[in-house]
Amino acid sequence: MNVDQVQEVVNREGADFFPIKLVEEIAQASERNNLTDEELNKLVITVKNMYEREEVEPGESVGTIAAQSVGEPGTQMTMRTFHYAGVVELNVTLGLPRLIEVVDARKKISTPTMDIYFDEEYRNDEEFIRKMGNKIGKITLNDVIKNFNVNYIDNVITAELDMDIINERRLDIDEIIELIQKTFKQVTINNNLLSFETTLSNDEEKVQQSIRELRFLADKIRDLQISGVKGIGKVVIRHEHGEWVIHTEGSNLGMVLKLEGIDIVRTTTNDIFEIEKVLGIEAARNAIIHELYTTMEEQGLSVDIRHIMLVADTMTSDGVVKSIGRHGISGEKSSVLARAAFEETGKHLLNASIRGESDKLTGIIENVIVGQPIPHGTGSVGVVMNNKK
Repeated sequence: MNVDQVQEVVNREGADFFPIKLVEEIAQASERNNLTDEELNKLVITVKNMYEREEVEPGESVGTIAAQSVGEPGTQMTMRTFHYAGVVELNVTLGLPRLIEVVDARKKISTPTMDIYFDEEYRNDEEFIRKMGNKIGKITLNDVIKNFNVNYIDNVITAELDMDIINERRLDIDEIIELIQKTFKQVTINNNLLSFETTLSNDEEKVQQSIRELRFLADKIRDLQISGVKGIGKVVIRHEHGEWVIHTEGSNLGMVLKLEGIDIVRTTTNDIFEIEKVLGIEAARNAIIHELYTTMEEQGLSVDIRHIMLVADTMTSDGVVKSIGRHGISGEKSSVLARAAFEETGKHLLNASIRGESDKLTGIIENVIVGQPIPHGTGSVGVVMNNKK
């Protein structure tokens, strides 16, 4: 039975509010189990009743319930940092520290990582993937040098390039030499041997200075980056679920998405601000939902996705990612008393009195403070009696 036929049944049973994904799932279940018309009607009615039972009652305190639903399992989370998705070489923050990182909307996260996937024509081409891995991952000159010698008498540094490593890492020797010549003006290159000279000083006082300069130059030569995307360090290439995937330490979504052969739909990062910058606020909202949900799931905790969606909606409702705290949502509430009840009470009351602010008492916290019924549940209904009648 196709989707259109199921949609007809859904409309007939008064369940036309079903999202299209749910209709598709019912159609798939119907086809898989060869349901008759009667059985399909029964299935649609059952799903409709369950769907309606899940709806929120008007006036229900969804925010408080979401806070409890996410907060209570949060107390059972571990504090450890686990190895990333079975990759021993990469560490990633999980558990409670990751949960705090996401809801605090930290701009600098402790372990940014990327999962890079490839288009269909490249995903099984190991040679291409390894070439891309070396193009994305950070490689310094130190990684491709076999003999490095600092001569303090003649003020000369010599370094020999290891062609075996350069070929193994699929690097271009001409590009490396061009970069070295561009960066260091005082270099002479003889085949694979590099010689770096510094200005020689005969002055006794300046000998120490020239030695310091030589050491500084040696560090600069070793640290020269000859390949890699800015912000990305180590890369790990793995064969997962029948395709080659690259996991990275560090993140730069904007640059990686521009590279050849990258699957721009599935490639992702755990840095939410980077997603917001490159793909927009809706993508950031989805990233928050995904990060919170998977963090909980990894710990074996189950939280209704709608509570997490409410948290993500609240964090992104103004078009930018905001933290849940005094520097974000709680600190920017329109109610003076609600702001003062959270943190920095004196500061909020003082600033409000200087500005002459007034509180309309529309929220929960402020009504609890002044001892009035809150505008939720039974308190959200106002009953007026007409005396004359």
